[in-house]
Amino acid sequence: MSELPGRQQQIVQAHAALIVNVVKACHNPEIVSELEPVLRAAESVGQRDLAAVIRRILNGARDVSLIKGLDDDDTVIVEAILRGLQDPSSLPDPDARPDPAVAAPGFAYMIHEAAKGNVQAMQMLANMAEQMMVVGGDMARLGGIMRRLIDGERDADKLCARMDARGQSLALSILEELAKLDAH
Repeated sequence: MSELPGRQQQIVQAHAALIVNVVKACHNPEIVSELEPVLRAAESVGQRDLAAVIRRILNGARDVSLIKGLDDDDTVIVEAILRGLQDPSSLPDPDARPDPAVAAPGFAYMIHEAAKGNVQAMQMLANMAEQMMVVGGDMARLGGIMRRLIDGERDADKLCARMDARGQSLALSILEELAKLDAH
């Protein structure tokens, strides 16, 4: 799979809370147990390797060889954790809002890959859509159209129904990026 500019940043931002919480737990062993439900949830959606590596990090492992055998996305997450342990200023802001200019190409790429049958892209989109539904408003509406976009819906009027100008702008940007990807 080809890499989009900023794709690694998108992965880090999508998993910012996990990355920050793992680093915090490494510095404060008393809160390690709070991560166990998150790690079990990751295992339940097929991220067993990532959960196992995070447990090794929580137990003191810091070697770069931890990424051996991980897929691209999990490698980015583990590298961000290791970087955060060495330099806390490199940690992502778990409360940051995604930049629509960066978000549209990333969403389009994942939708395009999911439509081609990429299970990892499908899982990532499902997780993101779930988080978006919690946020509410246009983010929830955007999360709600992910499945339709994967299934090939491209009618902007149908997809943007009930969105305000900002939500419509992001949805239209995603459609533009999808058109570019679908043309190749």
